[in-house]
Amino acid sequence: MKLFSLASGVNVFWNLRLKSTAGLAYHDSIRIDLNTRLQRFYPEEPNRTLLHELAHLIANHRASGSRIQPHGIEWQRACSELGIPGEKRCHDLPLATTEVKRKLAYRCRYCGVIVPRVKKLTRESACYPCCQTHNRGNYSRRFLLEKISITEAKTLAPQYNWA
Repeated sequence: MKLFSLASGVNVFWNLRLKSTAGLAYHDSIRIDLNTRLQRFYPEEPNRTLLHELAHLIANHRASGSRIQPHGIEWQRACSELGIPGEKRCHDLPLATTEVKRKLAYRCRYCGVIVPRVKKLTRESACYPCCQTHNRGNYSRRFLLEKISITEAKTLAPQYNWA
């Protein structure tokens, strides 16, 4: 697929559900969603945000399925080609942010670190720092995360925003 066919297949939508995000690019469906507040409060922003998200699609397309950094060199190159060189990774628009309440907590069996979560882990997961430090960055069941109660988590790690 050439870039022309990529461009002709891109669908752009205004998304009412976006709150603090200016835009999102979906590589699998070749879709870009834009925050509706952009057009209402920041009339100059939709074009820049559209180009920012389009750069994600172009960078991913050129990578041909290889994993790339979301705002890495490939994305930066695409931004330059689209006329927005030096584009920042994040916007600085005063869009509302949402405070996420952590409903779940996990603890590393090895080091005891508390890992707050909004969603339940769907598979066995290990403590990343422990795997890095003690197993050359490789996964090991020795460092499994175990679910703990919110009450215990609030006591052990009060700095997090628990539900």
